[in-house]
Amino acid sequence: MTVHPFHLAFPVTDLEKTREFYVSVLGAGTGREAPRWIDFNLFGHQISAHLIDEMDKVPTNPVDGHNIPARHFGVILNRREWDALADRLRAHGTRFIVEPYVRFEGKTGEQATMFFQDPSGNYLEFKAFADHKDIFDPDYKD
Repeated sequence: MTVHPFHLAFPVTDLEKTREFYVSVLGAGTGREAPRWIDFNLFGHQISAHLIDEMDKVPTNPVDGHNIPARHFGVILNRREWDALADRLRAHGTRFIVEPYVRFEGKTGEQATMFFQDPSGNYLEFKAFADHKDIFDPDYKD
């Protein structure tokens, strides 16, 4: 299967704080930009921050005893990259919505996961599966 970079546009309320967070904290590169948007290279994917005046409230869904924001995005990394990112986020004083932890430990679908927000309140989840074949496992049951 060929892997293709995805594109995601998301709202932000401050472009410079967004730039600082995505570049300095998450390690993204920058690409094209205009007065009201910036493209970032986030692990090979194009994400575009678009300036808006205010954010909407995001509904949640209960997962593993956490209220997970229904609208969120992130990248599936390998475990070494995920651990390094978790360490970098902690070093920057990131407030986690869900602290880094491992779900389904020792079972099919085992994954490290963490949730946090960017400066505009967008929710991000970064994961690392123990076995990448489990990412799209059609037999998964929670």
